[in-house]
Amino acid sequence: MPDAPFRAAIVDDEPSAREAIASMLQDEPHVELVAEAPNGRAAVDLLRQHRPDLLFLDIQMPDLDGFQVLEALGADVPRGIVFVTAHDEHALRAFEVHALDYLLKPFGGPRFRAAVARAVDRLRGQQALTHQRTRAAVRTAAPPEGAEAGVLTPADALPGRPRRAGVRQGAKTTVVDLDSLDWIEACGDYLRLHLGGSTHLVSESMNNIEQMLDPAGFLRIHRSILVNLRRIAELQRDPDGAGSVQLDGGIRLRVARGRWEALEAALGLIRL
Repeated sequence: MPDAPFRAAIVDDEPSAREAIASMLQDEPHVELVAEAPNGRAAVDLLRQHRPDLLFLDIQMPDLDGFQVLEALGADVPRGIVFVTAHDEHALRAFEVHALDYLLKPFGGPRFRAAVARAVDRLRGQQALTHQRTRAAVRTAAPPEGAEAGVLTPADALPGRPRRAGVRQGAKTTVVDLDSLDWIEACGDYLRLHLGGSTHLVSESMNNIEQMLDPAGFLRIHRSILVNLRRIAELQRDPDGAGSVQLDGGIRLRVARGRWEALEAALGLIRL
């Protein structure tokens, strides 16, 4: 419901920090606290259970840090992330994972309220866009028998790996050249296909589309990200073992720690 409060969770290993955030959230009518976790490892199961809209997440924790929590969640990452930390050196990486805000401890009520207001505005915008798309889909003529709106279907009649696929939305089918995809990201139960300046949201699993694509041309660099290797222009490895790739269009994507060897092998890199 549009007027229902957004569900929030707190993950922080400091009890005083959790208590302070929980106390300030009591004055926020548009946010409802539904879960708290004292460490990153406990947070993963808790967040999957409660599926909050908004997450207040500490970065430096003794077991899993905040970024590792997001990696472990994969496609279950909440829509809104506000990092809460005493360290400012992680700010760039935080916004690379699309954080809505970055709160430096200690912070006061005005700064916290501003962060919550920004997060609520962004979540409302996402909610309105989803509602608009849903209404548009309802108004669209019914798809052909057996087809579903937003389903990715191989378009090639020839046996073997398809080169094209159709994105069906109602009576309209957009033909997508699979080799021309730039990258693919998991969004909950859906995938967002990025192709040049356009995107397509489809009801498909990452495993299924991975089987459609040429393994010599595409690689899963993160649980929720598949990238066209031909689009990669630059690699950046962080001291903690993670890092990112930059595509030739300027987009920067996260690379999981355990995927670097596979990435370098797939690119056929020779160190000079």
